[in-house]
Amino acid sequence: MRGDGDGWWFSPDGTRQWGRFGAAGLLLRAPMADAGPGVLLQHRAIWSHQGGTWGLPGGARDSDETAVDAAVREAHEEAGIPAAAVQVRAERVTARAVSGWTYTTIVADAATPLATSRNGESAELRWVREDAVADLPLHPGFAAAWPGLQTRVVTAADLATDIAGVIEGPCTVVLADEGFGWLAS
Repeated sequence: MRGDGDGWWFSPDGTRQWGRFGAAGLLLRAPMADAGPGVLLQHRAIWSHQGGTWGLPGGARDSDETAVDAAVREAHEEAGIPAAAVQVRAERVTARAVSGWTYTTIVADAATPLATSRNGESAELRWVREDAVADLPLHPGFAAAWPGLQTRVVTAADLATDIAGVIEGPCTVVLADEGFGWLAS
């Protein structure tokens, strides 16, 4: 069923963004064979807005959805990712228009690189090592946000004492500077 969020939002300056109530996407990480982080990326169908580029599964928010709900729903619709397999770690507004429209990136983990099944909005779905993401032709909005979403390797000793020992890797952790770390073990 098509939601009430599908459609263009037009800003006073003439720009347009997809999603009448904003949009959200799922940045899903999982440990690759070497325990380093991999990211699930979507090669956008050529007919779609910014088609031919790589980005996150995501799309328009419906009026009754949180950004988390929208991102998890879209990841299921576009990539076959089951909601129960996703552990949300953080949400970040990674794009904002003068009109108030926002794109929110939901940062989440999966225990392993999950199997995917694409719909017509995807030319391909692929788990990509995090250090290779920027080598792909990225959707412009994702390319602008990517530097602030990447992880750096951290150890339990690097984490605040109130979370060290509570969180077990491999997983994404939110750092005190609002960046992200990858706790390998």
